[in-house]
Amino acid sequence: MEKSKSRFLAADIAVCALFVALMTAAAFIKIPFPLVPLTFQTVTAVLSGLLLGAKKGAASMAAYCFAGLLGLPVFTSGGGIHYVTMPTFGYIIGFIASAFIAGLIARDGTSVRRVTVAAITAFLVDYIIGTPYCIVVAAIGGTYDLVNVFVMWNLIYMPKDFALCILAGLLARSVRPAINKIRG
Repeated sequence: MEKSKSRFLAADIAVCALFVALMTAAAFIKIPFPLVPLTFQTVTAVLSGLLLGAKKGAASMAAYCFAGLLGLPVFTSGGGIHYVTMPTFGYIIGFIASAFIAGLIARDGTSVRRVTVAAITAFLVDYIIGTPYCIVVAAIGGTYDLVNVFVMWNLIYMPKDFALCILAGLLARSVRPAINKIRG
């Protein structure tokens, strides 16, 4: 019995580490765009919750966040504690919450409706956390055109993230049964 528990613990650590690596890769796959490059981080956070469940998905995103804050260059512009002063750091915090929400809502992930609702809700959670953080940090930094900050740093990215998160839900619905079978 004890050997079985340790095997599952090792497997859980491995899948969480895999999502930390996927999130790091998603940060560095950049499509040039004015101000902030397009990345695939939001969809990766949502996918972590959909595939790993609420706790493990959130744990993998928290590990990613802490690795970056410790100085590992996993964020789009490197890493370090100074990153908390960057307008986009709110989205990194949001990744943890969105992974948790995606996993919480999706649960077993067998219904198209359930995974779609989970993915859309998780997408919204990331923006609900990230957008105000972005605007507040920009304002503290002396930016007075906060409408422009909202549009250029937030609103224009939402359709891409929305569409990708729906696709992530459908992908997770197809992949999750195989993952559950492997877990036993």
